[in-house]
Amino acid sequence: MQKRGGEAVREPGRTRSRLSKVLIDTRPLKYPAYRRLWLSNIVTSVGAQVSAVAVPQQVFNLTGSSAYVSLAAMFGLAPLLVFGLWGGAVADAVDRRRLLMVTNGGLAVTSVLLWAVAAAGFNTVWLVLVLFAAQQTFFAVNMPTRGAAIARLLPAHLLPSAQALGSTVFQIGAITGPLLAGMLLPLLGLPVLYLIDAVALCAALWAVYRMPPLPPNDGAPTSAGLRSILDGFRYLTLQKVLLASFLMDIIAMVFGMPRALFPEMAERTFGDPPGGGVALGLLFAAIPVGSFAFALFSGWLHRVRRHGVGVTIGVVAWGLAVIGFGLSDSIWLAVLFLAIAGGADLISAVYRSSMLQTAATDEMRGRMQGVFTVVVAGGPRLADALHGVGGATFGTGAAVAWGGVLVVVLAILAVVCLPAFWRYLAPGEEEPRDKQH
Repeated sequence: MQKRGGEAVREPGRTRSRLSKVLIDTRPLKYPAYRRLWLSNIVTSVGAQVSAVAVPQQVFNLTGSSAYVSLAAMFGLAPLLVFGLWGGAVADAVDRRRLLMVTNGGLAVTSVLLWAVAAAGFNTVWLVLVLFAAQQTFFAVNMPTRGAAIARLLPAHLLPSAQALGSTVFQIGAITGPLLAGMLLPLLGLPVLYLIDAVALCAALWAVYRMPPLPPNDGAPTSAGLRSILDGFRYLTLQKVLLASFLMDIIAMVFGMPRALFPEMAERTFGDPPGGGVALGLLFAAIPVGSFAFALFSGWLHRVRRHGVGVTIGVVAWGLAVIGFGLSDSIWLAVLFLAIAGGADLISAVYRSSMLQTAATDEMRGRMQGVFTVVVAGGPRLADALHGVGGATFGTGAAVAWGGVLVVVLAILAVVCLPAFWRYLAPGEEEPRDKQH
């Protein structure tokens, strides 16, 4: 503190120092290899969300049928479930940088083909669906490969900060991807939207090309067949900490993700007109906005080494926020609770991802990331089915609130049954194997 005219004045340096302890930790971006991977993640994530909007719109334009739009969702989900597992096995057996180049190139090529189909005016919905499935196949292999590469590029103590930065990328994609698609579709049309995505993916491919080689370590598998995938599951059953981390995510998502009820609640609880309105948009945006806002002030997360405790607190806080959402009759109160849930989910995701990076050996890290991809993709889909039935049976508010109660109860039971998860302590500071200056 300095005094000016008898008044105490806070030194700017101290203020910046205190802010640096609260604002998102950007130290991982000082490592060039990780920075290139992170920048390419932004393009890939936003592009995936753009496709998630553009493809259903193109399918609806061709067919005028919502049934075909639902079919498009299945064409996108199936590759994520199947090739997410296989892609993790491949990531353990080959140079991860090369695999990223192949999958990023495949994403760019499928975007070019979708552009060609739309620009040429082909009215074949099945061609669009097949191309979309191919694109999601490349994405399914790309995701676990990116996750498995991070621990080779950074010291262990920076992994929570890297996961927070990665979460901001995911949330940016979830927020800006649909917004960009919605704004650009009427202005530029579908063909140009696909072409922009393809050009951006080529830029991401260049960023990946400039990363260092990431060959398999000694002891890594030499093939990526069914046996390799099964070895990954056997490994998971022996790693109680990893098993518990996946279980906690399943509990939170399956019982506590009520997005299937958003349309009905927006209309019947929060007063939207039939067909959707402002409340519906607010409900869908609240969780990713909350996660993104909390990520901006996540600079303290890396100082917590009790990652199992962090995950548990995050999941229980998610469940409590979901209970509050289910009991809300005001749209703004509902949005507040969902935003809090988004922040709690970020805490859980950061520590779960960090545990996955540090508790798994490098030769198994790709396969564990593959399981993570399946859990992340499949959990919310199961939640859609469960909440749809629960909402029709018990009413939307009751179904949401009781789902939140189940999250809290089951999370506590999981920790009691797997105490090693609660006691898990993250490793201290060390340099990465492939540090690049």
